[in-house]
Amino acid sequence: MMNIGEAASTSGVSAKMIRHYEELGLLPAARRTESGYRQYEREDVHTLRFIRHSRDLGFSLSEIAELVSLWQNRRRPSRQVKALAEAHIKELEQNAAEILAMKSALEHLVHCCHGDDRPECPILDGLAAEGAVTSRAVPSKRRVSTTRAAH
Repeated sequence: MMNIGEAASTSGVSAKMIRHYEELGLLPAARRTESGYRQYEREDVHTLRFIRHSRDLGFSLSEIAELVSLWQNRRRPSRQVKALAEAHIKELEQNAAEILAMKSALEHLVHCCHGDDRPECPILDGLAAEGAVTSRAVPSKRRVSTTRAAH
């Protein structure tokens, strides 16, 4: 048995995220000592590592919940796991395309800017324009997030 700090250190997942994953049901509620401290088993740490590796690959929390369920079900057909992973690959490809479109739009604005002592700045003008070049460059209506929640 280990406390939350030891589980965090061993798994590479912060204590805050461990509590969050418990609240979401990704991790079973920890046993408690008489004084109320959480206690974790090796299996819990293994699950936390699984969750961390899934997050590192960009899976959403709902996808991770499904992956954890499939992982714990030894009778699951692997085709379900593969389908989930393939769908995630398509999402990653879409995100990568959107990021490249944003990069291209920004590169165009930078190319148009002299970057000297003049006050005129095509970058700022482009960002301020109605129907700014950045909104046309990214085909998806949702913004691409390049950050993830902390482990």
